[in-house]
Amino acid sequence: MTNSGPLVPVVGEHLPEISIPITLQRLVMEAGANRDFSLMHHDGSIARTAGASDAFANTFFLMGMFERQVRDWAGPRARLKKMGPMKMLNFNVVGDTLIFKGKVAAVETSDQGLMSTLELWCESERGQTTTCMVELISP
Repeated sequence: MTNSGPLVPVVGEHLPEISIPITLQRLVMEAGANRDFSLMHHDGSIARTAGASDAFANTFFLMGMFERQVRDWAGPRARLKKMGPMKMLNFNVVGDTLIFKGKVAAVETSDQGLMSTLELWCESERGQTTTCMVELISP
């Protein structure tokens, strides 16, 4: 659900979670959309040579999901100032259900509006797999 009103973030506030199953079809479609044709993102046997248990999600997929989470919560008037660093701690593989979570870590007043620092993370059945920091400006 998109926030349509003015965003007034509060330190400690949690962003709504997004849950998404990782399927081979999803990975192939995403790889085609961003032209990341590295075989490890859609061929399980190649992915296993890299140490993963199956084909795994790429950076673009994870960044896109984090951005979706922030934009759904913040609404159309908020502006992403900075995204990153992002740390991939474990593979997000076919068969996983990923849950994207986040919270407001800090809020400051700036000449552009409220600047929020968001701590985002992704979890699978194996625990936390990815972390990402975001700076967001709310008018």
